Amino acid sequence: MDSDYSPTILQGQQTNDDEILAKTPPLDPKALGGDSSVIIMELLQRFKVRDVMKRKIISAARTTSLREAQRLMRENRISGLPVCEEGRLYGIVSVNDIITALDNGWIEDTCEKHMACNLVVLEAGMPISFALRYFNNYTYGRFPVLDSNRKLVGILSQRDVMRALLYELSVEIRKLERKTSNNAPSRATSEHYFRREWAVVRNDLSRAGHAANDIKGILRERKVDRTVARRVAVAAYELEINICIHSHGGVLVLLISDDTITITAKDRGPGISDIEWACRDGTSTANDWIRSMGFGAGMGLSNSKRVADEFDIQSEVGKFTKVTCTFKLSKPEQPANGGVA
Repeated sequence: MDSDYSPTILQGQQTNDDEILAKTPPLDPKALGGDSSVIIMELLQRFKVRDVMKRKIISAARTTSLREAQRLMRENRISGLPVCEEGRLYGIVSVNDIITALDNGWIEDTCEKHMACNLVVLEAGMPISFALRYFNNYTYGRFPVLDSNRKLVGILSQRDVMRALLYELSVEIRKLERKTSNNAPSRATSEHYFRREWAVVRNDLSRAGHAANDIKGILRERKVDRTVARRVAVAAYELEINICIHSHGGVLVLLISDDTITITAKDRGPGISDIEWACRDGTSTANDWIRSMGFGAGMGLSNSKRVADEFDIQSEVGKFTKVTCTFKLSKPEQPANGGVA
């Protein structure tokens, strides 16, 4: 049977990324603007499969009979049973296999004869945001979880994910409610400023540039000078892509006042140790997979700095990077006769 064992390993993140993320501080809603959508995206990025999976594994051996597997499923109220020995995963027996065995009279056969051997498995270090996609792509109710040594370490179901997220969301929402009640903006302030933010998810290239495109539309509707709008859009795109491919996720914030437009990009690590190097043309920390997708040729900070009237960058290794680009809005000239130029 060893030759039939060919699980599909769904790669989540590189090991070095995983080690960095394991050292990141707890979620700080205030640092990311306090928006509920941002909180959700941050939770999805912060949680790993290992954080929410069930570690108590009910399993069978290859020589276990299907009748015994049926008993284990019934007593533990589960619909699937991994077949493993000494941590090595060989297959899965599902409730459908048991029903088929009962119908055909082979319920006394061993699990080895009828288990599914071509498996879809998750990695323990995979972000929950990646794992959720596979629940959508496949009809399985649960996935076996392997560690870096291909040893079975847990089982992940949709219920496990939802239970963990709902609990953490309730905690974060209570924090935000307390902060919001103490820091609610005045009516006068809200009338003079336009503010909007977008959550940017790590490696979500399918939506790369989405926020920058929204910003272009907003500036067009507000009839911002085309030259200024084009510069803002360039900076917004560069900073959004930076968050997507060089960080662990974050937010892009647009702020429009009477005389300035500000684009702020805030992320959660890994931080920049040499800011001067990062702001040079062509510098990049993107991996080969990102580059193969046509992204990551440069970090984009040099372009953002080039188009902005004011540029500021703050970073702490292992914690965050915050980049602020400010653009001045030119006011219409007032002719001597009082008319508008």
